[in-house]
Amino acid sequence: MGDWLRSRLPDHVDAVGMLRDQRFVYDSGRPVVGGDPYLPHTFVWFHRDLREETPVPGALPILYHDQRIVVVDKPPFLATIPRGRHIRQSVVVRLRASLGLPELTPAHRLDRITSGVLVLVTERRWRGAYQSLFQQRRVEKVYRALAPVDDTLTLPRTVRNHIHKVRGEWRAKVVGGAPVNAETDIELEARHGGHGVYRLVPRTGRTHQLRLHLAGLGVPIVDDPLYPEITRTDPDDFTRPLQLLASELRFADPVDGVPRCFASARRLPLPPEQ
Repeated sequence: MGDWLRSRLPDHVDAVGMLRDQRFVYDSGRPVVGGDPYLPHTFVWFHRDLREETPVPGALPILYHDQRIVVVDKPPFLATIPRGRHIRQSVVVRLRASLGLPELTPAHRLDRITSGVLVLVTERRWRGAYQSLFQQRRVEKVYRALAPVDDTLTLPRTVRNHIHKVRGEWRAKVVGGAPVNAETDIELEARHGGHGVYRLVPRTGRTHQLRLHLAGLGVPIVDDPLYPEITRTDPDDFTRPLQLLASELRFADPVDGVPRCFASARRLPLPPEQ
């Protein structure tokens, strides 16, 4: 197995050192020993070396925790799951370590720059029940956003259109004339000078739906780096959080039927994280 790993891995991977340090393991978790007989059709696993990550500021309060779920109030800039350059600085990695829950998995996702209520499942056996809630739209979600006020807009209103997102591209787009696949109820809840707090109830869950719908009305969310125009920002700049908050979640628990309601303690405008 040692000869095979050395022949298959690129030169910059220290296969000899990784074998010595028992960093290759089989499915069972048993370390791969260089002298093991070659085993075809066998999975070998290892953790890649990670770059240093800038710690994401801000607390990650736990709103609720029981045998099946953990509900947190996610700060902006903290990824939900390990992805790309954000591995350790993610909700899942932080909580798996701090709570001792190696199977902890999100029941749904929030964008890295979006704040608010996030539900996670404690063990693999509960994933299907809770993830299905979100996939089947059996969860009532309420978001709030800070955006400019336009007194010519008729509110409340429901925005309906077709949103398309190409994998690998930063932005989604509205496709005119296509069947409706995105729907959001929008109302102005309060005013803060020239800005307002908008209450947003998504009836569907398209990528960037709320950001696109407000931008399409001419009132883009404050400090949105993508809409209406792309603004280049340093990923480690935490001074201008997107003013979008996942405020409330309501659902009937899929296991015991108990009504669940969770609300973020955060308020708009969201301050720069310290």
